[in-house]
Amino acid sequence: MMKNMINKILVILAVLAVFSSCKNEPVLELAIDTDAIQIGPDGGVRTFNVESSGKWVVTSSVPWISISPANGIGSTECQVRIDSALLASREALIRVTEVATAGGEQSRQDFKVVQEGYKYSLTLEKPDMEIPSYEELAKRNFVVKVKANFNFDVKMPEGVEWLEKEKSVIEFDDRVARPREVTLKFTYDINFEEQPREALIQFIPRKSDLVCDKKDDLNVTQRAADKIEVGVKGDSLALIAIARSLGMMSSWDPADRMRDWSGVSVWETKDERNGRVRSAEFGMFWTKEPIPFQVKYLTEIESLKFYGNANTFLLYDLDCGAHICELTQLKRLTIGAYGLTDLHPNFTNLKNLEYLNLGSNNFQKIPEVINEQNFPNLKALELNTNKRYTIVDLSNDTRKNIGGFEDEESLPMRLLTWNKLDTLRLSMNYLHGTLPSDEQMREVVTGRWTDAELRDSLGVNFFDGRDIPKVMPTIKFFAINGNRFHGNLPEWLLYHPHLDLWYPDLLVFPQEGRAKDGTTAKFDNAPTNLNYYYDIFVNKKYNPKNYTEE
Repeated sequence: MMKNMINKILVILAVLAVFSSCKNEPVLELAIDTDAIQIGPDGGVRTFNVESSGKWVVTSSVPWISISPANGIGSTECQVRIDSALLASREALIRVTEVATAGGEQSRQDFKVVQEGYKYSLTLEKPDMEIPSYEELAKRNFVVKVKANFNFDVKMPEGVEWLEKEKSVIEFDDRVARPREVTLKFTYDINFEEQPREALIQFIPRKSDLVCDKKDDLNVTQRAADKIEVGVKGDSLALIAIARSLGMMSSWDPADRMRDWSGVSVWETKDERNGRVRSAEFGMFWTKEPIPFQVKYLTEIESLKFYGNANTFLLYDLDCGAHICELTQLKRLTIGAYGLTDLHPNFTNLKNLEYLNLGSNNFQKIPEVINEQNFPNLKALELNTNKRYTIVDLSNDTRKNIGGFEDEESLPMRLLTWNKLDTLRLSMNYLHGTLPSDEQMREVVTGRWTDAELRDSLGVNFFDGRDIPKVMPTIKFFAINGNRFHGNLPEWLLYHPHLDLWYPDLLVFPQEGRAKDGTTAKFDNAPTNLNYYYDIFVNKKYNPKNYTEE
């Protein structure tokens, strides 16, 4: 019993001791360890400490600030998360409030959050850009990353045509001052020159009164073109460079001698031309551009052929380029199935041409520069199959820019009066209307066919007394089949001394389809055979191939 009494006394003393120690512990008044937070426009996380013996709550005056924890008991560290600025500099109030006990007073502590706003700026990831002199068309572009917080326009330098910005609309919400990043794309042309070139691109605020704290400009430098020395080595480098630029399916092996390259011939002389390229052919390629600039280094070439560009019907606004026009020594030139819609104005420099083939391109009209005055030495002109699509009935088709010389009103008179030509091929186009009549040709052609000049060779006793104009007197090959001509064949064609050489039943008389106005393409008086012709040109009928029995 005594032992139980002693245990009770000890318990009572322990309780009294605990009570006494709690009563003597000091009570903490509400306090925080900061009076302000300052932060930049990007926002972030800051901390502060709450000291208290009781419960407390933290509140913010704005939604762009969040606090964790937002309430607690006793002393705690709190995190303040501040969003990035949307506008100019801004302020907010954070309040820590102690929860009052019954009958007690409520205390609180406040402090400010001051956030600096974004200043107007435009910065570039790379303000200096260097680009190569040559690159494939698909790779001839670069992108620039721009970070800005205002709307701006891109100002391209005046007089710089080799650099362009791709069309794109840049629109920022002016109410948002936070910088945003946009990507701009630029395209560039090949640098043909042997020195670098530069361009300064500026970014201009749309608001004229806007003051920038920082603004970058873009400086673009394009490297100089690789230098090619004129000569045998330069010719081989030029051929390989042209093939590469065109995207030829197969090219030549530099390890082989140039005279062994397929489609290439070289001069075999004892002068400075020896070993230089005399002729070259480029075929089976894919390009959307004019003939590459390296062609200008082939200064001794006489014959040049480009033929077989993929998807030529898709190409618009394409000419041959200026650089081939520097080859004034050229005598034979073919630019066929390339996709041409025009010729460069300097094409008239090629006055030594004797043969010109522009077949299978996309011309709407026969280029005006092709005339006897510009090409006084030309003997053969081939302009066949210049059309994008094969359309039988033009009146029932709405496609535009179909080629085929559709915009020609008739057969151009300048071609019929080109007296030095011996070959004129215009087959398989969309030429329409009627052929120039005998009356029209008499007005522009002074000569007339006579028996005297044809009797000894052809046995003619027909022209004297007939006023048949001497049209195309030197033509040995003439083809206009597959066009949309109609009406009557004039006498200048039906009785031409070289008609039988033209294979007229195949290459002159047959027309096809309908013209744009719905007219059926057909010569109303086309002969069924040439018996009438051999009755006049009696010395020709002795060639069995030239005579058709009734």
